[in-house]
This record gives sequence, structure tokens and C-alpha cells, in this order.
Amino acid sequence: MRISPVGWVARQARLYEESEGAKGTTVNGAPCLLLDYRGRRSGQWRRTVLIYHPDDGAYLVVASNGGADSHPLWYLSIQQHPDVKVRVGTDRFAVRARTLSREEKSDAWPNLVEVFAPYAAYQRKTSRDIPVVRLHPQTGE
Repeated sequence: MRISPVGWVARQARLYEESEGAKGTTVNGAPCLLLDYRGRRSGQWRRTVLIYHPDDGAYLVVASNGGADSHPLWYLSIQQHPDVKVRVGTDRFAVRARTLSREEKSDAWPNLVEVFAPYAAYQRKTSRDIPVVRLHPQTGE
């Protein structure tokens, strides 16, 4: 498992995993999860930390990349390999990732900005339409 090379993300991911989900479960007061995904080129498993919003038994995450003009690498990877794993608190399970349609994103966006206000500024900062991804738990796994 390769953890994100970004310093704070790596520290957060290690704390979250080493405590088995008892610590490191928030970022700036917002709930976060660990996303384990396969690299689109290497196929190697990677891990990052993402803020989430619960959504009717699933989880919504934002591919903001801090408002950069390019998508984050994890988002590019899950487009090719949508079957991923998450740790939410002490629970670890398989999910399938799906990017929301514009209409679905429009409905969800206010709740996401409520969870993490900087998302609004990130969207204003870029001409890229920031994707929102729904992580739906897989049954029987």
C-alpha cells in the first residue's frame, strides 16, 4: 500500500490506520475517510484521506484538488478502477465509486460546502467542474 506523498495526508492516513479508526477521523473539523484505490497505470494500491458527507448509506467525496485546474490522481484512478475500499472510523469495507451527474452534484453541493466551506472557494478558483463522487458500499463484501 502506497500512502499519498503529501505530508499532512500521509501523517493523517497513518494515524487513522494505526489507531484502527479511533484517531485522525477529522480534517479541520470535517469527517474524513481513508480511500484505498488502484493506480490507473501501476495497478498498485494507494491510500489517501478524503473529507466525506454521508448520503443515504453511501459517502460523497469531492475531487477538489484544492481548486487546481487538474483532477486529483485518485479521481483519475477510480475512473478506471471504480471498485475501491474505504475505512470510515473503525469500519473497513468495499465500495463502488461513481461520479455524480451535474444534476446530482447540484443537489448535493450545498451539503458538501456545509461540511467543508473551502469547497466553494475551490470551485470559484478553477474553470474545471469539480467532480463529486458517490462511494456506495458493495453488498456481500
